Amino acid sequence: MKRFSFLVLVVLSMILVNCTGKQDATKGEITVYTALEDDQVKVYLDRFYQSYPDIKVNLVRNSTGIVTAKLLAEKDNPVADVVWGTAATSLLLADEAGLLAPYAPKGIERVKAQYKDSRKVPHWVGIDAWMTGIVVNTVEMEKAGLSAPKSYNDLINPVFQNKLVMPNPASSGTGYLTVSAILQLMGEEKGWEYLDKLHANMATYTHSGSKPAKLAGAGEYPVGISFGYRGIKQKQSGQPVETYFPIEGSGWDLEANALIMKKEIKEQAKLFLDWAISDGAMEEYAKSFAIITVESSIKPPAGFPQNPEKQLIKNDFNWAAKNRERILNEWSRRYDSKSEPKK
Repeated sequence: MKRFSFLVLVVLSMILVNCTGKQDATKGEITVYTALEDDQVKVYLDRFYQSYPDIKVNLVRNSTGIVTAKLLAEKDNPVADVVWGTAATSLLLADEAGLLAPYAPKGIERVKAQYKDSRKVPHWVGIDAWMTGIVVNTVEMEKAGLSAPKSYNDLINPVFQNKLVMPNPASSGTGYLTVSAILQLMGEEKGWEYLDKLHANMATYTHSGSKPAKLAGAGEYPVGISFGYRGIKQKQSGQPVETYFPIEGSGWDLEANALIMKKEIKEQAKLFLDWAISDGAMEEYAKSFAIITVESSIKPPAGFPQNPEKQLIKNDFNWAAKNRERILNEWSRRYDSKSEPKK
């Protein structure tokens, strides 16, 4: 009888441990690095807390370049548990450095093959694609008697001297995807020749991907090379801007998620990544982006091309990641003199 009672206690203890583990997974604290826009993050997290009110998310939000640099600098003592909404090209660098843990979030089969890591257990998963857009202040253009630039070729017209602003690719994922697109579309020799001409028209390079659109919206510069979502959002808020997508095709990257490799990986981090590709999360992403990474009947937001995937250039993510440091060094050598001061 004593032996039987002991076995019953052991079994009950195991059940209790398992139940406790499941309960604990919905409570706790995680640190999340993100390059998502400030106004997006609050809306997305409100949706997350509806499902997991007892998981505290310590959010560290920076531009893509800074997120990438922090991840690499913290390689030996990682702080983040999760990376959320950061350029896939940056995550490829982090993965090469051994920073990402393999994890297949719940629902991974819904994500299209071209938008996630190809390994059986992926190291990163895309959530949406963002693309180069040319944000034009219509009032300022009319004052100057200029026509809106709708192509890369238009942007190097001398009439736009000192009228353009774009992101520094070393700081901004939007800046890098635009420079990478030009080099891939034109080939490196002609691409650098083009960027020399673009530089001649450039007033300044910002350290934020959205800032050129904001500067254009405020009328400080008539044209901001930014990303589509920001310009479209500004028009919706009443600013006198139109967003054009280059007729040659837009540079683009994926906002993607990953689990950070740590000695102790928290179950709450996995739950966050499960949620981050859920139907509810995808519905929120689709309000800002024309392309989400799962099949959807949701139409692109007004202002985007009706067939947005056709607008994307043929983008070699591996090439963009492998050559990133070399390209950024060359870009900085040639053009960094016009970058705004870092704060």
